[in-house]
Amino acid sequence: MKRTTRTLLAAALVLGVAAGPAVLPAAAAGPSPVASAHSSDPALETAMEAALSTVPSADTTAALVRVGGADGVWRGSAGVHDLKTGRPADPDGRFRVGSVTKVFTAAVALQLAGEGRLDLDRSARSYLPELIPASYAGVTVRQLLDHTHGIPAADLPGTTVEERYANRFLIHDPEDLVRSATSKDPEFAPGKRQHYLNIGYTIAGLLIERVTHDSYEHQVARRILEPLGLRDTYLPGKNPRIVGPHNHGYQTMTLDDGTTGLRDVSVWGTTEAWAAGDLVSTTADLERFTKALFKGRIVRGPLLEEMFTVPKVTAFGSEEPAAYSVGLSVKTLGGREVWGKTGGRWGYNAAIGSTRDGSRTLVYSVNSTDAKGQDMNEVAMKLMVAAFGRP
Repeated sequence: MKRTTRTLLAAALVLGVAAGPAVLPAAAAGPSPVASAHSSDPALETAMEAALSTVPSADTTAALVRVGGADGVWRGSAGVHDLKTGRPADPDGRFRVGSVTKVFTAAVALQLAGEGRLDLDRSARSYLPELIPASYAGVTVRQLLDHTHGIPAADLPGTTVEERYANRFLIHDPEDLVRSATSKDPEFAPGKRQHYLNIGYTIAGLLIERVTHDSYEHQVARRILEPLGLRDTYLPGKNPRIVGPHNHGYQTMTLDDGTTGLRDVSVWGTTEAWAAGDLVSTTADLERFTKALFKGRIVRGPLLEEMFTVPKVTAFGSEEPAAYSVGLSVKTLGGREVWGKTGGRWGYNAAIGSTRDGSRTLVYSVNSTDAKGQDMNEVAMKLMVAAFGRP
């Protein structure tokens, strides 16, 4: 499906964006550390409140959290809705989930595999011969989904956060992104290493469109959002705004006067991420999705095992073992395997996680002021430890 050629939207004329700098309230003043909470487990409540005790802070302006499962339930929020008013964060607010989108994309692809419409062992080029060149003829659909394809990242304008911010309203065509990536030499032979990148899921979105003769967005809505009643989850397309109630996201960057500070980045286009990272959701919707996924209500039968099977290869650029499966990743926390996915868009970090048996689930949105930085946000890390235990 051909997309609109990339264009630069005039922000002031088309969107009326007022995205000036912002500062944290003095001494992180604001609402109480946990502005809204509900718990069935006093020990869990104590651990989660401690994890949120510093919010808002220089690196986190808001946090929304849900813990579920037989081992205890906790819901809470902390921080501020925005730095201008300082009012409490909306616990039901929508947020950008970033790469958690990949779990939805993988689930749709696996459903199509179960219907015999998509073959995981067939080459991606056999479905998209006009787009994927012969140099990538050996890449299979499964390798796109578990990041063992060897296709490098597409080129995007800008390398610094300030340059990305200046280009935040560019509209990217997914086919152009694929052409950019596949014009380069492979990073490694298909299936030999693992490199986590968005491009495999961009191609997966196009595969979904090719075999269904429908839009990627409609397939996700019809197969997942509507059956599960995820009414606050949507794919934004070209709209750079978060539709509906949401807590503002901020990013530390160089401001117009040359100083370093926070800028409101709640309005930011996500077309370069598309099927790899543009979903908007809430903690309630993501919790419902996570529980349904792990119970086998979305991907059924043997194909669900694809999401819990990590390829036996090493990571590209290191000798560390692969950590990603189809759609998910795995970590050992508190002596047990935790499966899930994290995501980051400017101003927003998000995650879903669960033990395989669903006895403990975690969903969070953390409004990080460096959401795409190399280091994990400290509050997000504390939430992981509070929910599951230390690595």
